[in-house]
Amino acid sequence: MAVREFLASRRAKITPQMAGLTFIGGRRRVPGLRREEVAMLAGVSVDYYTKLERGNLAGTSESVLESIARALKLDDAERDHLYNLARAASISGQARRRPLQSGTVRPTLQFMLDSITTSPAFIGNGHMDIVAANQLGFALYSEMYRGPARPANHSRFIFLDPRARDFYPNWELAADTNVAILRTQTGRNPFDKRLADLVGELSMRSEEFRTRWAAHNVRRHYAGTKYFHHPVVGDLELAYESMDLAEDPGFKLTVYPAVPGSPSDERLRLLASWAATERIQDLAGTTQPLGVHQP
Repeated sequence: MAVREFLASRRAKITPQMAGLTFIGGRRRVPGLRREEVAMLAGVSVDYYTKLERGNLAGTSESVLESIARALKLDDAERDHLYNLARAASISGQARRRPLQSGTVRPTLQFMLDSITTSPAFIGNGHMDIVAANQLGFALYSEMYRGPARPANHSRFIFLDPRARDFYPNWELAADTNVAILRTQTGRNPFDKRLADLVGELSMRSEEFRTRWAAHNVRRHYAGTKYFHHPVVGDLELAYESMDLAEDPGFKLTVYPAVPGSPSDERLRLLASWAATERIQDLAGTTQPLGVHQP
């Protein structure tokens, strides 16, 4: 189903004019491309493309996948997603049962986080959990830790916690981005039960999530700018850099530096002072000062 819905959703976004098809006869029921038009642009038979769109991607050659990506004008994230779906279609047996990492990090990773003292930093997993953070990372996401659920989870916070509407000045963008990242993760890990359970829970509890999930949008998420409204220090404009941890597959390190000398840089200093003194009992289930690492 994921293959069918993804390809159909991308096909619907490309008009004949966008694809360079100027002499299209017959009355069109939808503005997007027809299957036969995608097949023609990709250089495959209509029957073959129809089979692929119905989910039969197992064994599809790289050249065919590239041709379909070009025909549908997929961006880099969408192309990656198509390849992930094709890879998943060929996976069977034990590989289907291997879940994403979701637990605690190695001690040296926590030491690394703690050595980052001027920027919020955290390690997350493919389930959108915060697995570990430095002092400023916990302080930045302190609103996420006000609730009882552990581990703290970006998706649940955005869609199920009303505090998120204040925390993200552009909540719509944050919601769109979160769902696109989660959709990308399900393409990479289609047989992960906990990931599927998270999607099912959010789909049942949030119409906002359900609508976005149906759009099948995906994205790469490694660098850019994010905006927050922290209840203690106010508005923050922070760059972000994220990188996969090669020795810990499924974990990603994200750091939020501020431009030196900017108002956000000064507010991070205020946040660090607050973090050093404030005691928030429900953070990681401890009464220690915010950011103190528990073995």
